[in-house]
Amino acid sequence: MPLGARLIVLGKQGAGKGTQCVRLSHHYVIDHIATGDMLRAAVKSGTPLGLEARRFMDAGELIPDEVVLGMVDERLDQDNTRSRGFILDGFPRTVVQAEKLDELLAPLELDLVVNLDVPTNAVMRRLASRRVCVDCGANYSTQKPPKVGWICDICSGEVIQREDDTEAAIKRRLDVYEEQTAPLIDRYRQLGKLAMIAGMGTMDAVTARLIAVVDRRLGNSRGSM
Repeated sequence: MPLGARLIVLGKQGAGKGTQCVRLSHHYVIDHIATGDMLRAAVKSGTPLGLEARRFMDAGELIPDEVVLGMVDERLDQDNTRSRGFILDGFPRTVVQAEKLDELLAPLELDLVVNLDVPTNAVMRRLASRRVCVDCGANYSTQKPPKVGWICDICSGEVIQREDDTEAAIKRRLDVYEEQTAPLIDRYRQLGKLAMIAGMGTMDAVTARLIAVVDRRLGNSRGSM
């Protein structure tokens, strides 16, 4: 069994983080912790947290730190994430969240933070065409729809365009990313934790680049365990 790892994947919305995180989680046998999925599940179930989060998600705004941090803290405290590791997708999104994450992990540390670099015009096209299953979260697009109508191939759920994938919401989300999330790249670079990975190309090509850089880091930091 491969070594576990403690990873973060950064990148603009639509850069392919979700797909690559799932692949990395299978390769390294670690949990894929997607804060967006956790929040959308809360929205669908109509919990107080979900109702509060929906206002921000529909407008393409960042969810307040106290809401997200509570969920992440609970998730990271599980035995399997403490022992084997995790891959964080969608968190942290601000420097403040990154600092809080360091506190939550202590005395453990992150192994690597990867930034998937995809041009803005490319993610705009991807997001505008994206369609998502309301039940399992599987991703499709107008170019690669489900096999039958807009019914999920995996769970037969309804496949829709998310409210936050409209053109106006996409533009706002990318603006928010540049203002508040991009500074994380500088922070993790200064800490010696950052790897920049080209996010264009086939899914397999991007996955191969990611595994290569993670394996190098794990080998350098842990020797031949």
